[in-house]
Parts: sequence; C-alpha cells; structure tokens
Amino acid sequence: MITAAQLRAARAILGLDQRALAALSGLSLPTIQRMEASDGVIRGNVDSLMKLVGGLEAAGIELIGEGAVSEAGGRGVRLRAQVPSSPAPSSPAPSPGPLASRPLPGEE
Repeated sequence: MITAAQLRAARAILGLDQRALAALSGLSLPTIQRMEASDGVIRGNVDSLMKLVGGLEAAGIELIGEGAVSEAGGRGVRLRAQVPSSPAPSSPAPSPGPLASRPLPGEE
C-alpha cells in the first residue's frame, strides 16, 4: 500500500513532476493527479498501483509501510543506496609524501 503523501514525497525526492512520473510508471497524467489528490491510502486498480510502485522502485525509491522497521516509525519513503553496476578499478595507494616521514613536534 502507498499513501498520497508517500507518493508526493517520493516524487519530490526524485525531482520529478507529475508528467515525468506518469511516463516513468506508464500511467496517464490524470491518474497520477487523482492518486496524489487522494486522502490516505491510494485506491485504484491493482495494475495501476503495481505500475506506480514498480516505477518508483526502479527509480530507487523504497516505500516504508506501517510498522516497518525505521528509526522514527510511521510511514515514509527512503531513497535506496545505489549499488554500483561494476566495481571501480583499484588504484595504488598514494605515496605519503615528504612530510609524512617527519616526526611530529614533541616526538623528536
């Protein structure tokens, strides 16, 4: 389940307007507008809700349901940490430089 407030917050986190969210989720603009204008939990056909949630999840949004573990509790949205698509090439550690081998004052 997703609430209208969660939907608006998720859209804000992603920096999307309603038209972009409609395109992302494969829904019409009026459908997104109706969903955001809802009170509480969004009601709609299952297919539309699945498209909406799938689009948000594909964009990196994690919906936090009632009773889900979170620091503050309650409902909300969370932007999932991005998983790198491929590991970055490892580079050698930089050399410490000429000052690193000098003793600190008082250690002389």
